[in-house]
Amino acid sequence: MSGVEAGMFSALEKGMPEFPMLTLEYLATAVILLDDESRVVYINPSAEHLFDISGKNLLGHPIQQVFTETGQLAAAMQLALYNSASHIEHDLILGTQNQNRLHLRCAITPIQLAKPHLLLEFLAIDRPLKLAREEQMLDQTQANRLLLRNLAHEIKNPLGGIRGAAQLLEQELEKPALREYTQVIVQEADRLRSLMEKLLTPQNASHYSALNIHEVLERVRSVVLAEIPEGLRFRRDYDISLPPLIGDKEQLIQVILNIVRNAAQAMHGQGSITLRTRIARQVTLIKRRHRLAVAVQIIDNGPGIPPALHDKIFYPLVSGRADGHGLGLTLAQDFVSQHNGTIEFESEPGRTCFTVMLPLP
Repeated sequence: MSGVEAGMFSALEKGMPEFPMLTLEYLATAVILLDDESRVVYINPSAEHLFDISGKNLLGHPIQQVFTETGQLAAAMQLALYNSASHIEHDLILGTQNQNRLHLRCAITPIQLAKPHLLLEFLAIDRPLKLAREEQMLDQTQANRLLLRNLAHEIKNPLGGIRGAAQLLEQELEKPALREYTQVIVQEADRLRSLMEKLLTPQNASHYSALNIHEVLERVRSVVLAEIPEGLRFRRDYDISLPPLIGDKEQLIQVILNIVRNAAQAMHGQGSITLRTRIARQVTLIKRRHRLAVAVQIIDNGPGIPPALHDKIFYPLVSGRADGHGLGLTLAQDFVSQHNGTIEFESEPGRTCFTVMLPLP
């Protein structure tokens, strides 16, 4: 045993809380330490992030109360204690307090101190897939951006001709009632032109400053409730201790607004949407490691996204609604990427969750 390890375990035997700070606080691996009665005595930040739980609230609680579906984990712990040796469970299913089911690899190591302890190390099996998805998302976002800008250029010029022709036609019409139709043409041409201008806006036109993410969420909530005043319920689950992040407030409002509107429209204005914020620690976003990030979740109880659209929901012009233009999530992904963040989703009938991760300075 090295001098550092000896110091760690000596500190643990004395009940000193700073023992894990030497090595475990900054590990990407999720670590939980249990005492001889399977109670949690330590959980590192990576484990808090993986399981979306607060370590302070779990200390002293049996591991069976921390998770659900713990039968497989309990059997593996018994094997490690019986053999007095490390045991690796390669395909572990574990349920969390937030009703998520995680697919994990777990190494269980007995530690003989004044009393036996168990060191549990968890690694999400889908982590390599997540990193590959992030890389694919970055490439896809860049391709989408180029496609949309080329498309916007091609559409913008004919729109000017359509608008001008409609105005000339309006001057020649004798019946005032017919002018309503030309006004519709002009207004719709202006609307499309405005959309094209947004697509053509360069990234350096963004205005970054310190902002409170909860102000963004509250703005979106008020806008959507004004659009759908009845039948739609919002539940707010905010971590008010979150520090300010650096970003473009208008872009982030558009990101959340596009997701929330999609959810409301999918539920036909009848359902529940949860806005949740949490701090995430030691996360990798687009190939960069960040000590802290803000996780924003938008959860609805609607019908879910059709499985056929899961792999292409962020593609431009792809929509699950007959009247959808398929640009909302594409623009949301582009804006989040400009903030060096990621956007992901999980969906099944009755529950769809979009998670936006934004790094903190």
